[in-house]
Amino acid sequence: MTLPATVAVDVGGTKIRAGSVIDGELAHVRSVPTPAADGAQAVLNTIAEVAAAVIAETSGSRGGSGSTTGDAADERSGDRGADGSGIDSTDCSGDLAWRIGISAAGAVDPVTGTVVSATESLPGWAGTDLVAELTARTDLPVRVVNDVHAHALGEATAGTSSDTRSSLLVAAGTGIGGGFIADEHLLTGRNSAAGHIGHVPSAAAVGLDCPCGGTGHVEAIASGPAILNTYRRLARGSAEPDSAPVNTRELAVAASAGDALALRAFDIGARALGSALGGIVNVLSPELVVIGGGLADMDETWWAPLREAFAAELIPAASGTPLVKAELGQDAALIGAAGLWDDAPGQKH
Repeated sequence: MTLPATVAVDVGGTKIRAGSVIDGELAHVRSVPTPAADGAQAVLNTIAEVAAAVIAETSGSRGGSGSTTGDAADERSGDRGADGSGIDSTDCSGDLAWRIGISAAGAVDPVTGTVVSATESLPGWAGTDLVAELTARTDLPVRVVNDVHAHALGEATAGTSSDTRSSLLVAAGTGIGGGFIADEHLLTGRNSAAGHIGHVPSAAAVGLDCPCGGTGHVEAIASGPAILNTYRRLARGSAEPDSAPVNTRELAVAASAGDALALRAFDIGARALGSALGGIVNVLSPELVVIGGGLADMDETWWAPLREAFAAELIPAASGTPLVKAELGQDAALIGAAGLWDDAPGQKH
């Protein structure tokens, strides 16, 4: 009997994580640096190489020869087929039918497999046909989706929202993104850009520049870097100590220690995001809102004002909608990418 097996790959601007998913179980996870500066073709080659390494390791483990662990950065040679293309069939356990699921940064069309748009964290990434390019490199079928959408799928499959039919996943960190699950299916929108929660207007962000090129969006006041900028604006004109926080993590430590300006900065950002999410819930009416990303690891310094502003914005019909922390962390994207083979986003059901 042949068993479906998926190589799940999460492609970010700094690292690529991959693992095997068989019968819903994630294993043999490895991570390699993303060669972003070398362009899209180098990134695609690395994806193919780490996919081959995961297949080889998984097959070796099933064959009783054991498995390897640790960073795969120096293990990528020799994973290509003898002719330089595709994955060598001798790496594949005969009882497994392999395919690839990709979680990728940028706005991704899950139907065509093309990156519609992307930031400069991955130069040349926009316009890349991920399905065609990776199928050519691996000789395996490929499906692809945006990374935050993959997180939403992962949490809905095996995480916080697994017992619901509808949920909103919010990734709050360097940026603010989202993914909406309705009737157990991911909604990607007409232009594959559904879920750009960070770019709804926010009264608290009026006049502030947003990374998208616009102004006044919630990401400009509620993302990690934006909260640090708020702190710096609040501190302007005051005597800042030499040890002033230089990143959001240091700012979080300062807030937890009682720094008044740091507390105020997090309060402003959290309330702006909470209000925006309340408005979105009034429109979409999900059963659950799941918060992931770096800011979700904050203590009540951030969570308390987020919840308060969220609850204050809800209409009576949406009152009581839970706002909870994601469970799966980075693995959500891998589980979600593998889940593409159970539900093709962008298709009608």
